[in-house]
Formats: sequence, structure tokens, C-alpha cells
Amino acid sequence: MRNGEKGFTLIELLVVMAIIAVLMTLVAPRYFQQTERAREVVLKHNLNTLRMSLDQFRRDHLHGPKDLQELVEQGYLRQLPLDPMTNKNDSWTVNNDEHSQIIDVHSGSSQKSLEGNTYATW
Repeated sequence: MRNGEKGFTLIELLVVMAIIAVLMTLVAPRYFQQTERAREVVLKHNLNTLRMSLDQFRRDHLHGPKDLQELVEQGYLRQLPLDPMTNKNDSWTVNNDEHSQIIDVHSGSSQKSLEGNTYATW
């Protein structure tokens, strides 16, 4: 700097920006992986809630519901939980028995989990 001016040189600013960029490339993948892991935890919780409600419905009525909305109508759920992989509450896929009664529920997503299997198989 000349004449006693204060401030940073262009080189100093570029070095700082390069350091920040390197740090971001190290941190960003971990951040996104943790975000995905959190969505998986929510999916497991929501599936567990749905399955427990299905089991309770079956115990109370001696048959399963015809659709998931029946769990809400009968008071087993306040509302259908969100499928965090599709961001919808109407994308759940169900397995029916021979009487078209729901016996199990899965995510409607075809994406793969961090473990490598599809969410629809959970």
C-alpha cells in the first residue's frame, strides 16, 4: 500500500476466498448427508406410526381399513403423516390382503437410501 492507505490487497482477498472454498467443499457433503439421514429418520418414524395405527385398527375392528384415510376418519390418526421422501401425504403405497384390506404400508418413493436399498422396500 502506498501513502499509508489501509486495506487488503487483491492477493490477500483471493487467498481468503480460496481457503473458504476449500472448507466449503469439505463441509457441504457432510451437511447434505446429515439432511438425508434426518429425512430417513422421519420416514422410519412415520412408517412406524402408520403401521401401529393399522395394527390397532385391525385389533379393534377384526379387519383392516380399505384405505389410509379411514384411519383418520375413525380417529386412529389426526392426519396422514407426510412421506418425507416425496413431500406428500398421499403417496404412500399399501399392500392389501385378499379382501382389499390394508396390511402394510411403504413409502411411495423409488429413490435409494443411504444404505443402498429403495425407500419403497422399508
